[in-house]
This record gives sequence, C-alpha cells and structure tokens, in this order.
Amino acid sequence: MRSCLRCGATFGATEDWRCPQCGFDPPRIEGFVAFAPELARANSGFDAAQFEEYARLESSNFWFRARNRLIQWAMKRFFPGARSFLEVGCGTGFVLSGVARAFPALAVTGSEVATAGLAFAARRAPRAALIQMDARRIPFRGEFDVVGAFDVIEHIEDDRAVLGELYGSAVPGGGLLLTVPQHPSLWSEYDARARHVRRYRAADLRAKAAAAGFEIVKLTSFVTLLLPLMYASRLKQRAPGKDYDPLADLRIPAWLNWPLEKVLDLERLLIRAGVSLPVGGSLLLAARRPQ
Repeated sequence: MRSCLRCGATFGATEDWRCPQCGFDPPRIEGFVAFAPELARANSGFDAAQFEEYARLESSNFWFRARNRLIQWAMKRFFPGARSFLEVGCGTGFVLSGVARAFPALAVTGSEVATAGLAFAARRAPRAALIQMDARRIPFRGEFDVVGAFDVIEHIEDDRAVLGELYGSAVPGGGLLLTVPQHPSLWSEYDARARHVRRYRAADLRAKAAAAGFEIVKLTSFVTLLLPLMYASRLKQRAPGKDYDPLADLRIPAWLNWPLEKVLDLERLLIRAGVSLPVGGSLLLAARRPQ
C-alpha cells in the first residue's frame, strides 16, 4: 500500500500519488515524484557531484561487481518467491539494474534522496519505478516482498529510523537485505570524505535490525581475504593531504582489478556453502519481517 506522508492514510496504487484522504499531491523534480523535495539537491549524506564518477567506475570495479553478485545470490537463496523489490538509496542504479536483469519477472522500485542519482538510475534501469525520498520517511506500508539498502544506512545518523521504515514497507513475511561497512577500527579519511556516520560491528547491526522487528536469517562478513590490504590502505589515509581523493581507491588498474574480483568470488562460494565469515571490510545481512 502507498502511504500519505502528510496525513498517514494508506491507499492502493493509482496513476498518480494524490492522497484520496487529504488531497496531498507530492511535487515532481526533474521528472521524479519527490517526497522530500527540500533534500533533493542537498549534499548532507553524499556528495552528489560524485554520481557521474561513480557511474563510470562501478561497472568495472571489482568491489561493486562482486557485491552485485553477492546481493543477487542472497535474493535467490533467501527470497526465491519475491515478486517486488524496493532499493532504498539506489544511487546511480548499478545494483538496481543488476537485480532487474537477474530477475526479469521482479517488479523493481528504486529511491534516492538526490535527484542527480536518479537521472543515472533511469538510464541504467529503464523498467524500474523511481522516486525521490528520505529513507527515514518511506511512503509505502506492507508493499514489497524484499527491501534493500546497500551501503546506505552508514550515511544516516538515525539508522534506527531507517530500519523501522524498511520494516514497515516490507510485507509480513517479506525480506530485508543490507550491506554496510564493518569494523570501526578501519575508520579513516576515506569514511570521512564519503560522509559516513559510522562503520558497524556485526553485533550492533544484528541488534538494530532485531530492534526494528526483523528476524535475522543470515549475517556474514565479506571482503575478508582482502582485509589486511584494507587495513594497510586505511593506515595510509589516517593523515592524508588536503588533496586526498576518496575515489582514488576505486580507480584500480585492470591487472590488479581482475585478481581482486576473483578473491571476492571465492568468498561468495564460501558463503554459498554456508560459511559465515567472522571478519571483513563489509557485512551482509539478510532478515525477514515475521508473518
């Protein structure tokens, strides 16, 4: 069901978003229905100027490619009967487009607070429904079989509110998929420039998801075998110069990018075999809203 963010009424899908109860009709910004127009061009959680560079780098970078395959595996493994999917914080649409290709029968919806990101997502995932919104106020209730947020909630101070909204937007029995950066000890200038609020401990993420009402299905680290390289890289970033470029880590030469991607593919095979990796640069959580 759709949910009016002005009066709280719920209503079924219609051609537009006008609330039949109070008449609220959200505006459009750059062609997208906007539920948080005051944030559409803000840069508080992410530098919107970086969307173009991310769009260029994601499709060839080992980490983004391997993460996509891990997310798609988790969808197939834990939520095989899903018919609808919402990605919160879809950015340039790299994950969304991958999910849409992997699951052609799945109805996909993407949201992003910055309309600059939605313009890229519209080109990458042309069959996806796209909206502008604040992740802390999702205009759906009990609507999606699976909801996901991939390296998003670490940018938001009130991550508990986001998890609560994700819970509310999933159908009873529906699923949640999350990825977040792990280990506060890895905090560096990279995180500061990326506008992260935190890096997570596994126990903290588990507790917050459970507090929102979710039942944990799977919690595992990934980027485990590369963790020593990550620590070495982050140590160099503890006191960088003023010209430090956080996107430099994504510009990996092809001769190095390929073996790094294969290492993460090996990790995915271990996770598929039932292993929950205890440490790693990132966390993957799969959870379910109880019936």
